[in-house]
Amino acid sequence: MSVPVETDAADWLLRELAQLDDDGLRRHRRTVKHLPQGECEVDGRRLVNFASNDYLGLAGDERLREAAMRVIKSVGVGAGASPLITGRTEWHERLEQKIAEFEGDAAALLFPSGYAANVGTVSTLVGREDVIFSDELNHASLIDGCRLSRADVCVYPHADVEFVAEQLHKHRHAPRRLIVTDGVFSMDGDIAPLWELAHLAEQHDAMLLVDEAHGTGVIGDECRGACEACGVDSPRLVRVGTLSKAVGAVGGFVSGSQELVDYLWNRARTNVFSTSLPAAICAAAFEAFTIIQQEPSRRAALQTRIAQLREPLRRVGLVPETEPRTPIIPVIIGEPAQTVEIAKSLEREGLLVAAIRPPTVPVGTSRLRISLSATHTSKSIDQLARAIQKVIASTSTTR
Repeated sequence: MSVPVETDAADWLLRELAQLDDDGLRRHRRTVKHLPQGECEVDGRRLVNFASNDYLGLAGDERLREAAMRVIKSVGVGAGASPLITGRTEWHERLEQKIAEFEGDAAALLFPSGYAANVGTVSTLVGREDVIFSDELNHASLIDGCRLSRADVCVYPHADVEFVAEQLHKHRHAPRRLIVTDGVFSMDGDIAPLWELAHLAEQHDAMLLVDEAHGTGVIGDECRGACEACGVDSPRLVRVGTLSKAVGAVGGFVSGSQELVDYLWNRARTNVFSTSLPAAICAAAFEAFTIIQQEPSRRAALQTRIAQLREPLRRVGLVPETEPRTPIIPVIIGEPAQTVEIAKSLEREGLLVAAIRPPTVPVGTSRLRISLSATHTSKSIDQLARAIQKVIASTSTTR
């Protein structure tokens, strides 16, 4: 029996887009202008922005802008080449030293994005005949790194430490074993059981890679992230982070031992074959880390906003009974179309909240993903809490 061959690209593309429409999964591009105090302008309309990951409000900070402009005026915009060729400047070196100091590690290595840092690091540390143990709710960049590594991948139930222990024992003869997890899970806001996973890594002679994208600058006494908050510090630990969230810039990094960084410098393909970050971005990120260290009031303000929003939502059962520690607050709706309609209703109330649908989250768990910032006002938080309760109650009544 012959299989029909698609001959007209436009036809199959139209069918695929129509299917996305039917499933409530089609995304559309919009133009956003970022404004002070956690606000933005979307297609000409002013909204309070509860969709950004700018947790400390540093993305628009004047000091970061000035730092970037000084370097642009002196060295220009683009880096011109990969870091191994001619793309590493004194600003890259200074930022890597700053990150290593911030994390309490021997060395750090920059990548062009957090995605590149995860993909490059995971796929470099393990390969054929090795085994990766990956949380089922890990970020797509970790999942893609696992796939590209060509190692055997054991996907474990979310935060299931006992399952990981069983699998580590089962695969005890593998040459290398790597546990991979988000520190703070990007769609749920919960923290991985890092102390327990680190103990397993020590017990079973494995490595532990933690993606600190949503923890850096946000949690821990020194704002280092989930590893610090969980008391994890081990030579087996590989910390991956991003400069694009609480740090307010763009780019990714890995920190750890000097040997780890030297190995990744030579072997990580997303480092070797990517043009370096602009030096101006490095200067801005350097300034951001300094501000994070010198202004703990930003983190304190963020924690206040987290508690202020979680409490009224908790009282009506929209969020679970958990300690308010991270700025990611999901409100599970269920179906994609209903989630999009609720987000549109909130937008009519002047509030931008992300409607998250598959494949970003599992089928049946479409949600509002609320991201809080230290720059949100108390008034805006109260407005959001009231609007969510009103809109969801209205939607439930009309179903």
